[in-house]
Amino acid sequence: MTAVAPVLTSSGRVEPLATLTDAALDVPVLGGARVRHVNLDLAASAPALDAVARRVVDVLPWYSSVHRGSGYPSIVSTDLLESSRDVVGRHVGARSDDTVVITRNTTDSLNLLASAVPGDVVVLDIEHHANLLPWRSRRVVVGRSTIAETLDALRAELASRPAALLAVTAASNVTGEVLPLERFAALAHEHGARIAVDGAQFVPHRRIDIAETGIDYLAVSGHKAYAPFGAGVLVGRRDWLDAAPAYLAGGGAVDTVTADAVSWKPSPERHEAGTPNVLGIVAFAAALVEFESLGEERRGAHERALRERLLTGIRSLEGVRVLGGFDDATDAVGVVTIELASLSVGLVAAALAAEHGIAVRAGRFCAHPFFDRIATRRNGLRASIGLGTSSDDVDRFVDALTSIVTTGPRAEYARGADGWHPVADDRPAPEFGVRPVAR
Repeated sequence: MTAVAPVLTSSGRVEPLATLTDAALDVPVLGGARVRHVNLDLAASAPALDAVARRVVDVLPWYSSVHRGSGYPSIVSTDLLESSRDVVGRHVGARSDDTVVITRNTTDSLNLLASAVPGDVVVLDIEHHANLLPWRSRRVVVGRSTIAETLDALRAELASRPAALLAVTAASNVTGEVLPLERFAALAHEHGARIAVDGAQFVPHRRIDIAETGIDYLAVSGHKAYAPFGAGVLVGRRDWLDAAPAYLAGGGAVDTVTADAVSWKPSPERHEAGTPNVLGIVAFAAALVEFESLGEERRGAHERALRERLLTGIRSLEGVRVLGGFDDATDAVGVVTIELASLSVGLVAAALAAEHGIAVRAGRFCAHPFFDRIATRRNGLRASIGLGTSSDDVDRFVDALTSIVTTGPRAEYARGADGWHPVADDRPAPEFGVRPVAR
């Protein structure tokens, strides 16, 4: 198969692969100027794809109650909800008997699954807190320097005593490294356990097929996949979920209710009490359709070109170290975290935003055990790229980082309870804040 090249200009620049709603956004910087915003914090939350925003605007007039309304908009909304559920299930390779439960986000999905697991859960220390903290009876395995050795450690733990579930991330939100899910799924099944996958960082970059890889459960967020309208999903085998208590007790989750008893519906309705987020799941489905339209190979080529450009620029700087968890990792999504030998990464992040209009993330990224194991400094600086990123974005970041690391920030900064801020900040206050009305 011929490799697909990224979208290039005549001068060899990498163009955005898709248009996001923040594409024309300019932001104020110190000194009174405004610059085009460079968003390299996509791993936290991604702006909506233009196609997603248009879809939401199109369906807004039809928004109504679902499943029990007799009006035509209610019929339309019900169809939108259920057809979007089908789109999500198809995109991730759900089996015919799997259930697709609409949730708020990945954290919500994993907490729902945690309420249904009939036994111990084995997890790695590389996990985001969303895939570490919900499990009620967890056994944490410390990752090794290679994926192969980590699999051996998991094998030993699963063999030591029974576990119901192995829970792993598909891609690290710290290093971007991708795990070979087929091998992890096979290992879990060999020892009588199921496998749940945190797909929050993976699905925005790559397509996943849970049936083909042997995954039993997949949790995903829309807000990281260019659909920031508050919906996520838990996709997987329904028997545990049908046997679990209703995640929320309320209308829509029941068949019949008396003063003394209740008969609960099976999944997915069992865990979707209350009014569902129709617009959120419609947006999520629209994003996945757009992914398919762009094509897996084009998405991969675009990301590889930008990630390599980013790494090349970063590695040319002294006192900067790129974090990695596995020596034998051969694949990664567009997430890169660095640590600095001297400067505070919080200060650098503040200067990048205030002086250059560039958004990144500083901290330990809700993955404290993993970060503390692989880093030598207290916090790291994470840059994440996606469908709307260009080589100009990467170059602006590298140039700004080089300037700050070499000569320091141009302005004076002070550290407060909520992080670093310019001492003299002449940027106007945000225009969309909700302020008290003067009386």
